[in-house]
Amino acid sequence: MQMISLLGATGSIGVSTLDVIARHPDKYAIYALTAYTQVDKLAEQCQQFNPKFAVVGDAVSAERLQVKLRACGCDTEALYGLEALCQVASDAAVDTVMAAIVGAAGLVPTLAAVKAGKKILLANKEALVMAGGLFMQAVADSGSVLLPIDSEHNAIFQCLPSDYGRSADNGVKKLLLSASGGPFRGWTLEQMQRVTPDQACAHPNWSMGRKISVDSATLMNKGLELIEACWLFAVPERSIDVIVHPQSIIHSLVQYSDGSVLAQLGNPDMRTPIAHALAWPQRIDSGVANLDLFNIARLDFEQPDMQAFPSLAIARAAAQAGANAAAIMNAANEVAVQAFLDQRIGFTQIAEIVEQTLNNQTVCEPESLEAVQESDSEARLYSSTLIKSLEK
Repeated sequence: MQMISLLGATGSIGVSTLDVIARHPDKYAIYALTAYTQVDKLAEQCQQFNPKFAVVGDAVSAERLQVKLRACGCDTEALYGLEALCQVASDAAVDTVMAAIVGAAGLVPTLAAVKAGKKILLANKEALVMAGGLFMQAVADSGSVLLPIDSEHNAIFQCLPSDYGRSADNGVKKLLLSASGGPFRGWTLEQMQRVTPDQACAHPNWSMGRKISVDSATLMNKGLELIEACWLFAVPERSIDVIVHPQSIIHSLVQYSDGSVLAQLGNPDMRTPIAHALAWPQRIDSGVANLDLFNIARLDFEQPDMQAFPSLAIARAAAQAGANAAAIMNAANEVAVQAFLDQRIGFTQIAEIVEQTLNNQTVCEPESLEAVQESDSEARLYSSTLIKSLEK
């Protein structure tokens, strides 16, 4: 029986994780569920899974949650704040941590789980984007098991040789990261200047939160995934190609030196990589329908349009620069995406703000988590100021 802390329970990954867990009550139990402000949804989840703890963002939300839990006879204890997140991520009773908090907010509790030597199911790509070197060193030091949840990285993990990382002679030549192209594949920059938040959040294949949906629409999500892949699989940026595959059936591929290319295929449903990581190295039922290749009929591939989607080029440049460049880029992107969702800036201005912020911040190697957080804060301040100037 694996005891699991689920960080980010009310988001799309969290909901999918609970769906898989509910199918296997003999294998998994919930120790803690966390959310930021979605008290009602978290209370419903606590009623179903009866965790020991539930963590929210602030004291007011925690009190509301506790009242709801008492009213329904649930024994779960409500906690709040960063310290509580780190507590439930690192507790000795916990075997596995699903790290599914969106954005930079997930870095510290995920790192706490790593340092405690937990099995980490990593859905929070920003932890590696912001602090890849520090994060991977902590994994090595603690002996933590790190398994990727993003469908693309999970696909690559499944296609790599079992001795990858332990043998230099593994024949791996290149990683091929697939991308759907998002809702604006084939559009020009001029067409995208009038895009609304609702249009950007209407992904053709995946059901995701609004922030990651916008990232997918700009292709910044693929840029973040490229940087994450560099750290996860210990390869330079030049060893990763991005391939637009609009059907989202091939989730990623690995090219070998003998000419072989291995691909992982499946319906676009996050329960597949979640189930894979939960049960690894075994397999369990995920609840996902079998792939019907006859119904799909065709698989298309094309190169990404770097002019129409400059965010991908910006992310490649940040990966090449190394140091704290990706942390700066990520911070600026989070601020810019929120400004777009709040209808303060246009869709194409997201990439402009990220690039300008990256070009105006000091790129240096962070020697501590505090240095990473300082870079993050400075980039957020600069990009916020830039957005205010554009609004005038």
